[in-house]
Amino acid sequence: MTFLDQLRTAERQNGSLLCVGLDPEPSRFPAHLHGDASKIYDFCAAIVDATADLVMAFKPQIAYFAAHRAEAQLERLMAHMRRAAPNVPIILDAKRGDIGSTAEQYAKEAFERYGADAVTLSPFMGFDSIQPYLKYHGKGAYLLCRTSNPGGDDFQNQRLASVEGQPTLFEHIAALAQGPWNLNGQLGLVVGATYPAEIERVRALAPTVPLLIPGVGAQGGDALATVKAGWRGDAQGTTAPVSVNSSRAVLYASSGADFVQAARAEAIKTRDILQAAKV
Repeated sequence: MTFLDQLRTAERQNGSLLCVGLDPEPSRFPAHLHGDASKIYDFCAAIVDATADLVMAFKPQIAYFAAHRAEAQLERLMAHMRRAAPNVPIILDAKRGDIGSTAEQYAKEAFERYGADAVTLSPFMGFDSIQPYLKYHGKGAYLLCRTSNPGGDDFQNQRLASVEGQPTLFEHIAALAQGPWNLNGQLGLVVGATYPAEIERVRALAPTVPLLIPGVGAQGGDALATVKAGWRGDAQGTTAPVSVNSSRAVLYASSGADFVQAARAEAIKTRDILQAAKV
């Protein structure tokens, strides 16, 4: 299956728009694992096992592994997710952005070393920084478009005088992802949940591409407004998948021995809110 097929299948089978982000921070682990970076795999695998039937995707953030020299644990985790949740796609949150042979190596890292189904990318350096990832048939690439951080305004909301209609930068990226850059239907867009009106604008410009929406939960994004702005579907199913990410709210729902049960309860609550918003 292509990445798009995987998303639609996971949404249908698990009745979910929820993406659980895997951002392991040992200083926030429960008492019996607290502060131990060698237990990153154990912590994340427990979260995966607790939520595998509740999610549309998993999203490991590579920096949280690399900072603790835990890349080997990430490789183990990717293999575990394949076994525990074979129908749930994995988005490697790497936000890579480079050109030429360097981009080819980053693509190899994401899709061959880690076996991700999709990866997040920065489009700032243009199409030749994206093209190496599109050579991997069926894999997905999410371009940063309108991010949830306050500093996103510094560039993303600026108007481009050189482009017809003077769109904002994020609008231009959305149009490129819907159109000339999306050679094989592999591109998606990252749009923050803290800007529902701009999610709706992105969806209008890119009606068929998948959206990855971070910012629900600890960052304060409105889950209901997010889904209503970005999800499109009907009785026959999703026309353009939306994956709404929650990381810290699920991972650290409890700091006690019940962290697995608490993570599952939080995931169920978030999934149900997101599903209700589709009506």
